[in-house]
Amino acid sequence: MKHVIVGTAGHIDHGKSALVRALTGTDPDRLEEEKRRGITIDIGFATLDLDHEYRLGFVDVPGHERFVKNMLAGITGIDLLLFVIAADQSIQPQTREHFDICRLLGVQKGIVLLTKADLVEPDIIGLVKLEVEEFVAGSFLEGAPILAVSAKTGQGLDTLKQELRRLAAEVPAKDSSRHFRLPIDRSFAMKGFGPVVTGTLMSGKVQKEAEIEAHPCSKRLRVRGIQVHGQPVDIAFAGQRTALNLAGVGAGLETGELVRGMTLTGPGLFHSTTRVDCLLELLNSAHPVKNGSQVHFHAATVEMVAKVVLLDPAATASSKVEPGTAAYVQFRLREPALLLPGDRFIIRQISPLITIGGGCVLDNWAGLTPAAVRLFSRAVYRAQREAFLKVLRTGTREQILEALLEASPSGSLAMNELIARMGWLESECREAASSLSKAGKASILSEEPFIMAHSEQLKRLSDAVTKALERFHKQNPLAPGLSKEALRAKVFPRAHPLLTESVLNGMDARKQITISGEAVKLGGHRIVLNDEEASAKRQITDAFERAGLATPSVKEVLGKLRLDQKRAEKLLAMLIQEKVLVRVSDELVFHTKAIGRLRQMLADYKTKNPRINVAGFKDLTQISRKYAIPLLEYLDRERVTRRAGDERILL
Repeated sequence: MKHVIVGTAGHIDHGKSALVRALTGTDPDRLEEEKRRGITIDIGFATLDLDHEYRLGFVDVPGHERFVKNMLAGITGIDLLLFVIAADQSIQPQTREHFDICRLLGVQKGIVLLTKADLVEPDIIGLVKLEVEEFVAGSFLEGAPILAVSAKTGQGLDTLKQELRRLAAEVPAKDSSRHFRLPIDRSFAMKGFGPVVTGTLMSGKVQKEAEIEAHPCSKRLRVRGIQVHGQPVDIAFAGQRTALNLAGVGAGLETGELVRGMTLTGPGLFHSTTRVDCLLELLNSAHPVKNGSQVHFHAATVEMVAKVVLLDPAATASSKVEPGTAAYVQFRLREPALLLPGDRFIIRQISPLITIGGGCVLDNWAGLTPAAVRLFSRAVYRAQREAFLKVLRTGTREQILEALLEASPSGSLAMNELIARMGWLESECREAASSLSKAGKASILSEEPFIMAHSEQLKRLSDAVTKALERFHKQNPLAPGLSKEALRAKVFPRAHPLLTESVLNGMDARKQITISGEAVKLGGHRIVLNDEEASAKRQITDAFERAGLATPSVKEVLGKLRLDQKRAEKLLAMLIQEKVLVRVSDELVFHTKAIGRLRQMLADYKTKNPRINVAGFKDLTQISRKYAIPLLEYLDRERVTRRAGDERILL
């Protein structure tokens, strides 16, 4: 059975709830206050099965201007709209506002219903129909059926059901293969069951006993039970009105912890945000929206105050968005919320509280970062940002991925970042990455974990490594190379380790650099010593070679040189790098020949005794404890010996 969500919209007291009740037999006004006052205050729900082929889930919304925020929580994500206009009153203020909201939210299909048809003469209905046709011209409702109906007499209801059946067949089914996402529109506690939330399942599916996550609180939950349209099921699919009975994972779940405006998703996939870059469309009837002004921001069941920051160069020139125009803006939300690219939103004026515009989220990882402001003037940054947002709005998945790679501060993107930022499936990410890789525009650095980088970014990083090493060699002519750690800090401060290794290993393979242990130098770089430095190097070598195992201290050897201490220490480091000398401890350095003789000495000793203690080692080598203990510890590290109590086993 195909599930279709049908929403109502229209002015207060134009008969929306009565119509749903007449169609379904269910009163969507569930609150006592609604029944007492005779108006809809919060969203209500009902179902209607058509020929066991379509199950229509009705979302009935309030029409009063004071409850538009509740209307917005219910209308998002509907498949079909019943646009209700009372035949005896025609178009009223909330008729216009609800129509603007539905258009801005991207509703595609609907039926116009002239309700209370039993209260007026047929010629009045004809006049109202003409007025409605003019009102909806150029919109998604142009050419839509306009039916005169009466919930009281049943007039037109059979025709309405036929039209609903026809349009339900045309509505594309929601994709249950995508990531699970359910905005919470109701939350309550049920005696004997605990916390229950409801919402329209926007995408994906959810199973009983599945682990899910609530945003923005990032609380992990377990699905204890599922109901779809009041019936218990083991799995709910996209497009269904869904109720979930939940329990906390680890810590308990308190009643009232989950509220309208939160969103449930699969665990560990998404992150909430306080900044979103969007394309905003301002209504013709709105006042200009100034840079820095505050608005009420609505998206799905989210409702909060947000600050408007203009990004569009044309809008920033005048510091405002003009009525009837569209512009790129950033909304800085007062509280975090889960929003993804493609999500529709509405903004309402702070006072008076009226709808002034809406649009589409483009980037949920937005923000003028301090680094970006330092690198570019604000005007240049905004121009670049506009080009980036245009790609996010109109580009193919491959073009969007390329733009994201180019804009990545770290120079690379991981699978979890792509999913969190774009809401794509893993298969879609890999397909786009493969296309870019085949076109030579990107490189996949690792399949598991999946990491990729833009080819131009890799080239820029390679050039940066070359320049960093050129500067280092110029400033440190005696140093054998720059450490990998220092190079990472200079060139790859925020890069993924796999990106760093990929760039360095690629340059090493192309002989642009030489990697020796933890030191990196330019390919072909040679240290050129002057006569004084060459002489000092020979002095250091001779001093340690003559000393054998009774080696002098580093300070003593370097102190006899005519060089300054800094250059002398670099010569010592060079000899250690060249493996002429071996550093055993901070204070003790030995000539390689002395260490080689020691190894042979122990090999000969092993033929007679496989064990040796400190006293025996001192007797064998004729050195003091000052040298014996550091040497034995060095031999342990080199796996020549292994300590066993007070003795060493010769390996």
